[in-house]
Amino acid sequence: MLQQLDLTKRMSKEEFKKRMAVLEPEMSRLQRTCKSEKIPVIIVFEGFGAAGKGYQIGKLIHALDPRGFYVNSIGPESTDEMMHPFLWRFWTKLPARDQMAIFDRSWYRKVMIDRFDGITSEKRLASYYNEINSFERQLAADGNVIIKLFLCIDKKEQKKRFKKLMESRSSAWRVSEDDLRRNKDFDLYKEMNDEMLEYTDTAYAPWTIVESMDREFATVKIYTAVIEALKAALRRKAEGSASDTTVSHVPLPASEYNDEVLRTSSLKKVDLSLTLERDEYKKQLRELQSRIEELHGELYRRRIPMILGFEGWDAGGKGGAIKRLTERMDPRGYIVHPTASPNDIEKVHHYLWRFWNHVPKDGHIAIFDRTWYGRVMVERIEGFCTRDEWQRAYQEINEMEKQFAEHGAIVLKFWMQIDKDEQERRFKERMENPDKQWKITDEDWRNREKWDEYEKAVDEMLVRTSTTYAPWIIVEGNDKYYARVKVLRAVVEAMEGRLGVIKKQKK
Repeated sequence: MLQQLDLTKRMSKEEFKKRMAVLEPEMSRLQRTCKSEKIPVIIVFEGFGAAGKGYQIGKLIHALDPRGFYVNSIGPESTDEMMHPFLWRFWTKLPARDQMAIFDRSWYRKVMIDRFDGITSEKRLASYYNEINSFERQLAADGNVIIKLFLCIDKKEQKKRFKKLMESRSSAWRVSEDDLRRNKDFDLYKEMNDEMLEYTDTAYAPWTIVESMDREFATVKIYTAVIEALKAALRRKAEGSASDTTVSHVPLPASEYNDEVLRTSSLKKVDLSLTLERDEYKKQLRELQSRIEELHGELYRRRIPMILGFEGWDAGGKGGAIKRLTERMDPRGYIVHPTASPNDIEKVHHYLWRFWNHVPKDGHIAIFDRTWYGRVMVERIEGFCTRDEWQRAYQEINEMEKQFAEHGAIVLKFWMQIDKDEQERRFKERMENPDKQWKITDEDWRNREKWDEYEKAVDEMLVRTSTTYAPWIIVEGNDKYYARVKVLRAVVEAMEGRLGVIKKQKK
């Protein structure tokens, strides 16, 4: 994409002033309109060193209301950031639905500067491209406007600008030895950037190449690109307002529910008669908890993160299993995240945003009491998201979990399975016990009326999202003793398996 650029483009001062007199108020108006329409905007500035990213960001925000945007300056990964999946630090910086986030460098650093510097290996390069495209596709599908600007200058101009910066004490710090090295090997770095543009130029997040030898020309082109993208987003919003904002509460077609012969089911084959005697339960519990205590310390020492997700029927035993799982763990090394309905802040972000904020750093364990799978269960059944949204969520969730696994995390997901009669018995027991009445709500009883609908949604979820890197483990839960031991045993086996692989690799 960079080979055919005409870097001789210039714009006179008069032409620049004339155009900006129109573009600046238009930009200001569009920012206000996007804010009122709840359209989140992400603007990415990338390009060669000294191409003018900082200058152009300053020119762009001159027309913006400062209450409606923020700028993220992205440098090398900190120690804490390196202990999380690659995209964690960007998920946590995403804008709310009425905000604009501007990135001075971005997630592309991983496949540009870090690649050139040898931090990113060629072996991992393809997976980083895939993660970036997945990230941008998910954001675009959720309504984010993604505007990517690549500022381009030639080798001679870059060297000239570096020299000018280094001549002044106030700006010399802006030029590093790495900058000079990339200028020396400009053609190689340009080739890497060209490949990046080729792999990540998509319909949902296209690149705009900005010829930046002349600042006035670059400013006008950037304003024009951003304005056109915002206008297009507003047109899409207007044209698709009914389907985008009106959530249907009409049940899914009967054909999707009633053909029991053809329906794939994981739950029907579960043997809920499995039990464990109390004495045997106590014996195995002590042994497994002792082993988990030991393995937890080993995971911390080896900096291996672990992500455990618990889903299941109301009163299915999630809390009891989590309690026994964590009883002997070092509390400094794990956090349990109970997931309720999204709050006001969470509602104005992508549905996965709140979970990315709780991704554990290396060596720590995150336990989710209910998870991101609410998207394809309660939100699907209760009509809290559109059909398109929950259908694409299977791929989005699989991609997220794959990113966790590729970073090195152990990912396990438990479905706590009980039958309808056992649930009713537990509900009544809770209602009769003053110390447990807080656990039962009217909503729990209402959900029982949709048992069959939820069961079919769960079956589809289990089939479509149980992967080699993040498997579902169905736990036979009518007997609490059996269920708790099965959960602990699965965690121990996963820990031992990962630690065993590492030991083998080091030999």
